[in-house]
Amino acid sequence: MIHLLRPFLCLIACINFVCMSSYLFAVDMAEQKNEGRTLAQLGNGIAAIAEGEIVTFEEVRKSLDPMIPKLRLQAKNESEFQSMISDLSKDILQNIVDRILIVKEAENLGLMIPASYIDQEYESIIRDDFNGNRRQFLAYLESVGKNSESYREDVRKKLTVNVMRSRQRENLAQVSPEKIEEYYINHKIRFYQPAMIHLKQIILIADDTQTLDQTLARAETIVDQLDQGQSIQQLANQYGNKQFNRPNGDWGWVRRDDLRSELVEIAFQLDAGEYTKPIQIDNAVFILYAEAIKESMIQPISEVRDIIENILNQAIIKETTDKWLTELREKAYIRYFL
Repeated sequence: MIHLLRPFLCLIACINFVCMSSYLFAVDMAEQKNEGRTLAQLGNGIAAIAEGEIVTFEEVRKSLDPMIPKLRLQAKNESEFQSMISDLSKDILQNIVDRILIVKEAENLGLMIPASYIDQEYESIIRDDFNGNRRQFLAYLESVGKNSESYREDVRKKLTVNVMRSRQRENLAQVSPEKIEEYYINHKIRFYQPAMIHLKQIILIADDTQTLDQTLARAETIVDQLDQGQSIQQLANQYGNKQFNRPNGDWGWVRRDDLRSELVEIAFQLDAGEYTKPIQIDNAVFILYAEAIKESMIQPISEVRDIIENILNQAIIKETTDKWLTELREKAYIRYFL
C-alpha cells in the first residue's frame, strides 16, 4: 500500500512546490510592476517650466532612480512607498527649479564664471571620477545623452550656483557669545556625556598553537610584568593576538554599550592606571587597563562652544537661504506639472 501511495504523494509535493513557486514569482512581479508603474508616471513629459526653461520628468527620474531601493526598504507598505516617492520627487524637482532660478539671478547680476575655472573643474572631474580616463568619461557622457559642450555647460551652472550660495553666506550675522550661552542653557541635555573609559587591553586567544591553560599562564606572566612597571603598550604589541588587538592595545574612549556585557562592570570599576587580572571568556583571555576615566556629566560650555556655534551658524544659513529662495520663486515665472 505504501509503495502504491508513494508516486501519488510525490505528485502532490510537486504540485505544491509549483504552486508556491508561482505564488512567490507573482508577488515579486507585482512588486516590480508597482515600482515600474510608479516610475512610469515620471515619463518624458514636462515636470515644470521655470523662467522659460523646461524640466522634464526624465531629469527628475534620473535623480530618483538610485534612491528607489532605499525607499523600498524604509517603506512599511505600498501606500507609504508611493507617498515617499511622491514627496521625494517634488523635493528633487524643487531643487532643480531652484538651481535654474539661481543661475538666472546670477545672469541678471552680471556674474560670469571665468572659462579657466570651468576648465579646471571639468578636468578635475575627469581626473577624480574617471581616474583620468578620457575615453571612459566620453562613454559616460554618451550613456547619459550628453556631449562635452553640454556637460561643460552643466559644470558652469554648478559653479554658478556654488558661487551664489557662497555670497549668501558672506554677509551672515556672527553668532554672539550670548546666543551660544542661551542655546547651551536651553539644550543642556544634548551635551550629556555618559561615563567613559580610555581603554587599553590585551587579548589572548587559545588556538591550535596553545591550549587554554597555556594562554592563561601567559596572561598571568603579562600581569606580573605590568606589576613590575612595564608599559601596557609594549606588552600589547608583544603578546596580543594580532587578529584581535589594536596597536599599543589602545581602544580609545569607550562607553558601557561599546563593551561585551561580561566586561562592562569589571572595566568601569577600574580607576585610572589600574588593570585587571586575566579574564577568561570562552577561548579568549582579556587584560583590561584604564588609561583614564570620565564620569557621566553635562559637558561644560567651554568644551562644546564650537559645536554650538556651528549649530547656530547652520540654522542661520538655512533660514537665510530659504528666505532668499522664496524671494527668487516669488518674482519668477514657474509652473509645475508634478
